[in-house]
Amino acid sequence: MSLSAQPTVVIVPGLRDHVPDHWQTVLADKIAGARTVPPLEKDRLSRDAQVAALDEMLSDISGPVVLVAHSAGAITTVHWAQRLRRSVKGALLAAPPDFDTPLPDGYPTAEVLRENGWTPTPRTPLPFPSIVAASTNDPLAAADRVADLARAWGSRLVDLGPVGHLNPASGYGAWPRAEEFVRELRRASSDMSA
Repeated sequence: MSLSAQPTVVIVPGLRDHVPDHWQTVLADKIAGARTVPPLEKDRLSRDAQVAALDEMLSDISGPVVLVAHSAGAITTVHWAQRLRRSVKGALLAAPPDFDTPLPDGYPTAEVLRENGWTPTPRTPLPFPSIVAASTNDPLAAADRVADLARAWGSRLVDLGPVGHLNPASGYGAWPRAEEFVRELRRASSDMSA
């Protein structure tokens, strides 16, 4: 493998439907060769199905990988990492929800999340470098809870300020900082290879 080979960026979306103006979709269109884990048609709330979809996507990619996850995609990534089967150069975990605390109305209940394998959220260090990008006013996770998760995962915590859930409903289509974080993770993986 060439030392200059860039890791493939794999987008790991959350549980909601694919949205064209979501920052992950915009980012995938900007990064050559980026791949996106497709939304599930059935078993959408199943953690095992989400983890299997990520694992299947990764099995089709040779070479280094950087994961870019949002919301439940971050939790999918953390669960997947518990049974890591391949090397990952780094991960951006943006706006991870706190599934261990009841979510607002309109989201899955604690019971549904537990029945589908999402809880408890793993709290073991990730086997790869990671950045947790956290909002100070995310309706799906209190900032102190996300900081606790970042510490448990061994992630660098980045305070984004009051950005809601960092999604179109919070005013985010394009999110240029995602590109900065991806460049940082790609650069770090290249530095480690050299």
